[in-house]
Amino acid sequence: MAVLKVIEILASSKESWEDATRNAVKEASKSVKNIRSVYVKDNSCVVENGDVTQFRVNVKITFEVK
Repeated sequence: MAVLKVIEILASSKESWEDATRNAVKEASKSVKNIRSVYVKDNSCVVENGDVTQFRVNVKITFEVK
């Protein structure tokens, strides 16, 4: 049986929600090892002058504690 921990991360991208999710995992993996999964909890956008300028995600990252 593995011991798992969940952390919550906020990330953004100018391209897409998928890219924002990748950015969250990439940044988290710099300090957290053994990442098992990512759950996208929330999506949102920043709108400026009628255009979407930023995609934001709130994700939960699950990793194994060794």
